[in-house]
Amino acid sequence: MRYLSPPLFPVCMRELPCCLHLHEVPSADVEIGEFRVGSALVCHPGPTVGYRISDASGNALTYLPDHEPALGAAVFPSLPREWTSGATLAEGSDLLIHDGQYTTQEYRGRVGWGHSSLRHMLDFGTLADVKHLVPFHYDPGHSDADLDRDLAEAIEEAKPAYRVTPGREGMTLDL
Repeated sequence: MRYLSPPLFPVCMRELPCCLHLHEVPSADVEIGEFRVGSALVCHPGPTVGYRISDASGNALTYLPDHEPALGAAVFPSLPREWTSGATLAEGSDLLIHDGQYTTQEYRGRVGWGHSSLRHMLDFGTLADVKHLVPFHYDPGHSDADLDRDLAEAIEEAKPAYRVTPGREGMTLDL
């Protein structure tokens, strides 16, 4: 059985059965120990933030969990890097951890839901000139076999010039 897509209406915070603590993200970079943490709003219904963490030697990790950079574009990428949601934040990253929820076919029926197709994610990695990409935020209706097959097909089609490692629970990577 496949997971049924979520309804097309938003869930309000007051409807969540938990005690949420929300923190404002500063608009300027923040120093935390030896790291510099930058943030930027990224394309997703509702306010969503992406992060870039860098160290003094210039190593950088970018995390874009809920990101739909192709939203509204007939062709993606079609804009310069600086006009594409999240691309300046991810530019030149050693590691990009990015939303890769849908296949190209699934995405066509989910434009505006705030998530990327695997192909858009790979094209975004190329646009941002990243060195290594880890897709995650997979559709919960996809089996591991679906994920492996769909990602392999997207990589074969896109032929990225950077390394792609599927995100897995408990995975650790060194920069």
